[in-house]
Amino acid sequence: MGILSRSPVNRKPNETMRLIVTTFLGVVFGFFIGVSFPALSLTKLNIPSSLLPTIQISYTDDTNSGLSSQIKDLSSAKNSNSNPNQDQHLNDTSKIWATSNPKGAERLPPGIVAATSDFYPRRLWGKPSEDLTSQPKYLVTFTVGYDQKMNIDTAVKKFSDNFTFLLFHYDGRTTEWDEFEWSKRAIHVSVRKQTKWWYAKRFLHPDIVAPYDYIFIWDEDLGVEHFDAEEYIKLVRKHGLEISQPGLEPNKGLTWQMTKRRGDREVHKETTEKPGWCTDPHLPPCAGFVEIMAPVFSRDAWRCVWHMIQNDLVHGWGLDFALRKCVEPAHEKIGVVDSQWIVHQTVPSLGNQGESANGKAPWQGVRERCKKEWTMFQSRFANAEKAYFESQGIDPSSLTAH
Repeated sequence: MGILSRSPVNRKPNETMRLIVTTFLGVVFGFFIGVSFPALSLTKLNIPSSLLPTIQISYTDDTNSGLSSQIKDLSSAKNSNSNPNQDQHLNDTSKIWATSNPKGAERLPPGIVAATSDFYPRRLWGKPSEDLTSQPKYLVTFTVGYDQKMNIDTAVKKFSDNFTFLLFHYDGRTTEWDEFEWSKRAIHVSVRKQTKWWYAKRFLHPDIVAPYDYIFIWDEDLGVEHFDAEEYIKLVRKHGLEISQPGLEPNKGLTWQMTKRRGDREVHKETTEKPGWCTDPHLPPCAGFVEIMAPVFSRDAWRCVWHMIQNDLVHGWGLDFALRKCVEPAHEKIGVVDSQWIVHQTVPSLGNQGESANGKAPWQGVRERCKKEWTMFQSRFANAEKAYFESQGIDPSSLTAH
C-alpha cells in the first residue's frame, strides 16, 4: 500500500539525482579513456615507420591534438638509437645491408666479400683459376741489407717450396738480389732505415697472412747450418707450440737461459734462470718466453701479437716478455725447438743505420732507443691492464701475475 500511495512528484527528485550521478561518472570515465588512448595505441600498435609521416599530417589536420607530437617523439627516439643507414636498408628490401659482413662492407652481398688476402703473385694473362701452380702454407720474412746477401741466400735454401719468401729491405737495395733465382719469386718491400717490427705492423696484417699456418719473422744474422724448416714445423705441431723459436748455439753469448739449446731433447718449454730473475716458474724468462730475433707464430697467435705491436715502438724490445698474453696456457704453448737450432751471429747491421748525435756513434743511439722502448712498452702494458680491470670494478692489486 505504501508503494502504491507514492505520487509522481515524490519520485522525480530521485530520478534526477540518478541521472546527474550517471552523467558525471560517464564524463569522468570518458575523460580517462581519452587521456590514456594515445599512449595505449602507440605502445600497443606496431605502426610501420614508413607510415608515420602520413599519420602525423592527417591526424594533425583532422584533430589538432597532441597525438602527432607523440608520434614524432617516438620516431625521433627510434632514429637516435639506431644507425640511419641501417634502418633505411632494413626497411628497404630492394637494397643490401648484410650485418654479418665486415664493418664497412654491409652494402655488399656476402658472396662477393673477400675478407682476407695473400702474397701469391698472379699472372697478367690466362685464366685466374690457373694462375697458381702451388699455394705455400708457410711464410718466412727476413729484414735485410744487401751486405748480408750471402747469409740470406744460405738461409733461404733451408726453406722448402712450401714457404713464401718476403724480404724487407732497410737499405733500399732490391734489384741487386735478382742474382739469386729464388729472389725473382720472392716478395720485396723496401723502406729505408726501418726495423722488422715496423715492417711487420704495416705489411703483415693478420688478414693478409691468413693463408699461412705459420709465420717466421727472422733477423738477417742467423746461422742455419743445423736447421731444416720442414722438420721444424713437424716438431712445432707435435708439441703444440703456438709461439716458438729454434734453440740457440750454447757456446755463443746468450742473454737468456730459456733460449739456450739443449742437446738431450726435441723441445723445452721451461728453464732455470739466475736467482731472483723469475718470480714464478711459469712466467718469463723461465717459461712462456722466446726472444724476438727468430720467432715463429701460428696464424692465431700472430693475430693477437700483431694487435699488440705498437706503431711507434719499432725495435720490439719488451714484446718477448708480453707474448705470453696471446696464448693460454703460455707455459705449454710457447717453447724452444732444440733439435733444430741456429747460431745468432750478432751482426750490428741495423745499428749502423742510425745517426751520430752528441758525439755518439750511430749504434749507440740505436741501442739507447731500444732500451727506452723496452721501458715504455712495459709501462704502457701495465697501465692498459690496470685501466681495464678498474673499468670492470676489479682491484688490479688483488690479481696474481698470471
